Amino acid sequence: MKTRSTLLAIIMSVGMIACDEEVLNPVNPNQLGTETFYRTGPQLVAAVNAVYATLQGNNLYNREYFFLHDLLSDDVESGGAQLEAPRAQVLNYGFDGSNPLIEANWRGWYRLIHRANLVIENADNATENITDALRSRIIGEAYFLRGLAFYELSTLWGGVPLMLSTVTVPEGLPRATQEQSYAQSLSDLNEAISRLPLSSTYSGTDVGRASKGAAQAVAAKLLLFQGDFAGAKPYLTEIINSNEYSLTDRYLDNFEEENENNSESIWEIQFSESFGNAGGWNADGTGIAEVTFRGQEYGPNAWRNLIPNTGLVAEFEKPSTGAPKEDPRLSYNFYRLGDTFNAGASVLDESTVQGDFSKPSWRKYQTIYKRANENTQSGINFRVIRYADVLLMMAEVENELTGPAAALPYLNMTRNRADVKMPPYPTAQYPTGTKEQTRIAIQHERRVEMPGEQVRNRDIRRWRRLGFLQSEPIFGYQSRNDLLPIPTVELDNNSALSNADQNPGY
Repeated sequence: MKTRSTLLAIIMSVGMIACDEEVLNPVNPNQLGTETFYRTGPQLVAAVNAVYATLQGNNLYNREYFFLHDLLSDDVESGGAQLEAPRAQVLNYGFDGSNPLIEANWRGWYRLIHRANLVIENADNATENITDALRSRIIGEAYFLRGLAFYELSTLWGGVPLMLSTVTVPEGLPRATQEQSYAQSLSDLNEAISRLPLSSTYSGTDVGRASKGAAQAVAAKLLLFQGDFAGAKPYLTEIINSNEYSLTDRYLDNFEEENENNSESIWEIQFSESFGNAGGWNADGTGIAEVTFRGQEYGPNAWRNLIPNTGLVAEFEKPSTGAPKEDPRLSYNFYRLGDTFNAGASVLDESTVQGDFSKPSWRKYQTIYKRANENTQSGINFRVIRYADVLLMMAEVENELTGPAAALPYLNMTRNRADVKMPPYPTAQYPTGTKEQTRIAIQHERRVEMPGEQVRNRDIRRWRRLGFLQSEPIFGYQSRNDLLPIPTVELDNNSALSNADQNPGY
């Protein structure tokens, strides 16, 4: 998966022009179209690679995905006046359907759905150089990616148009209900689970493809979002009992380039600087680029557009708040003045940190641990689902279904990591004698274990719906913000939608 097929540009072009009548009914039989392309195993692999490539695009993990989720959480604040206006709107919860970040993410997920549909519909047409096992796996990958897209869309926007086939006519698609959208995501993920192999079966350039465990983890996240703890438990149990995953001894192995796709990684978006930076700003298929802007956007000596906010920094246990030791994850997640970087050759000081140097900066996903400066082409993979997340989800499930005693073994695993070794729960700050106390401990542990990993936004949303929050953590939050607005361009361009389909309050 670190190596992009040479056919990628071709299949992306096929995806973009799949609705053209001249391609659907080619005059030239040698012209590439849906009838002439999906003939061989390598072509089908190239087609599913094009679905993965959507995740690397500017409107998703290259840039706008991490911005949207972090800005919607209570993890970040602006690193200075340079933060662009559309991002500041999201940070301050003053956005509507015209906001470019919201539109970009919506467009990115539907672009992925379109490409996944092409694979699902045409997989049976490949008859050369392919086995039934390979075909089934590729179909499983496409279902996983489409299920992931509907998970993202349904949990943030509610009911969405369910595009389950490639578009061949100009008519739009009506909006489904949120429950129907949830159900479609789960159906796709279950189909993927029935087809995908365990992650350990992948090797070489196939490392990083979707696995059975990845599909199970997203299904569990979807069900937890709905408060269906009993439904989520079998998926989490099977992941844990598979013995495919384990926590790394070193926390930062999960956010640096040298230890990608490790034992803790259930699934990650693959990035690499090895393929150049052509088209890197938009990753639009006009050139090869498999890089992300995360380091440049958040780096202490780079643009530093977002920094950890004071509430997040204060969340970490330390002696001044009654803990026996400082949680080492504080230093693993953040750079502070006096920290070294550039393989120990440089020191962060007032001359190197952009903006308000008195506040910490993100260390997670920064490449300056090994070089002097960030740039716009970081090759560090995004760890979308870690085993730590699965363990903490299981702690939450057990707490709600059985009680604190069943939850504690899972809750304490992340604290017992070799280079963390925080005192196990219960602690003086976080007692676990009741279900309610244990919820607070779980919420704390999820926040300090996974800050800046695009998890917190959705955690807050589901806990708010379940009534699990002690207080509202988002300044400026209004009831309308329970769902994001349908992008204005979608309402304008989809003939099956009208302004009446917009989410309440927008």
